[in-house]
Amino acid sequence: MAGALFLVTLVAGVFAQGFVSERLVVAGDAARTAANIRAHLSLFRLGFAVYMIEMACQITMTVLFYSLLKPVSKTGSLIAAVIGLVGCTVKIVSRIFFFSPALVLGGAPYLSIFDAPQLQALAYLFLRFNYHAETMAMVFLGLYGIVKGYLVYRSTFLPRALGVLSAAGGLGWLTYLYEPLASRLLLVIFAVGFLGAAALIGWLLAFGVDERRWKDMADESATR
Repeated sequence: MAGALFLVTLVAGVFAQGFVSERLVVAGDAARTAANIRAHLSLFRLGFAVYMIEMACQITMTVLFYSLLKPVSKTGSLIAAVIGLVGCTVKIVSRIFFFSPALVLGGAPYLSIFDAPQLQALAYLFLRFNYHAETMAMVFLGLYGIVKGYLVYRSTFLPRALGVLSAAGGLGWLTYLYEPLASRLLLVIFAVGFLGAAALIGWLLAFGVDERRWKDMADESATR
């Protein structure tokens, strides 16, 4: 289940970001961005819906990983889950700003006091808010990846290499502490993050965990 939800989270995020947001939002051009959203409003709304599906899957996946990794360290698994859920919360809030341009550009009568350039600028500003709130979320999700990677590395029921890849991906997301640096390293960050995610998804779906070792560790944890 964790692997399947991780896969849906990854695919949904790539679709909403790569095939909706990147297609409609023109960097630095509020007028063209507004025109694109108006011309493809159904696609824009679909992107928002897919973002919500992504976050529902990610929240559930985070809880499942908490349960899966709790035998390694109850405290560590709880810390990872809390950090991950905070990141999810921030990311959900960012999607309010993502959807706001659909309201601003919707032609409602109460918006008639604004002229077209003002509405375009306001819509683009909301999209910038969405982006920067999303970068804040990535910092928390990066920390989550590091702690989760450490727990996977310490576990005996998953390969240590998966923990190393998860931690490496988390370190990459931490570059969003300084967004200009993250922008310069974007391709590297995404490549490392995607490799770690794909490896973990593939292993969970193909092999799962070593159930005997997981039960042994759970029994040991219960007696501590």
